[in-house]
Amino acid sequence: MKLILGFVGQMASGKGTAVEYLKEKYGASTYRFSAMLKDVLDRLYLEVNRKNLQIISQALRENFGEDTLAKVMAEDVKNDPNKIIAIDGVRRPGDVVHLNNIPGFVLINITADIEKRFDRLTNRGEKSDDNEKTFAEFQEDHTREAELKIEEIASTVQETIDNNGSLEELYEQLDNLITKYSSV
Repeated sequence: MKLILGFVGQMASGKGTAVEYLKEKYGASTYRFSAMLKDVLDRLYLEVNRKNLQIISQALRENFGEDTLAKVMAEDVKNDPNKIIAIDGVRRPGDVVHLNNIPGFVLINITADIEKRFDRLTNRGEKSDDNEKTFAEFQEDHTREAELKIEEIASTVQETIDNNGSLEELYEQLDNLITKYSSV
């Protein structure tokens, strides 16, 4: 049976780092909800920033259904032959509904203090508007629709990882999850 680990967490909590580690150490296939949105923005030659990602996400959901991205993700995961799959960025209750229907799905919340997350976000520069972001703007980002759903989803997880420590501590927690849920 496949092991499908879905990661939920606030911005810069460590979801991407966790997924990348599972890819490197265990050969996991990796998926990211925002990758679908980034593909659309790239194809339209639009800047990939948080605002544009939110606009395209909302437009797709309003026009094609709230669960459009979740359906695509669930189909991609079901069709992936890999034994371990890691999903970065579960953000909406509808995402969880579709993924929960797949055997082997485990929902994991990654948590970290807001100050740590702000430092990570501004240092990594993943989105074009992250480098200049102030702490007040970062706090304001948490009031956006997708971020508000994270707490609701986090209350339904099977596991929680505290990512306030070192990378080694994060990796150890991930290794423990792999051991717990699979025979890899």
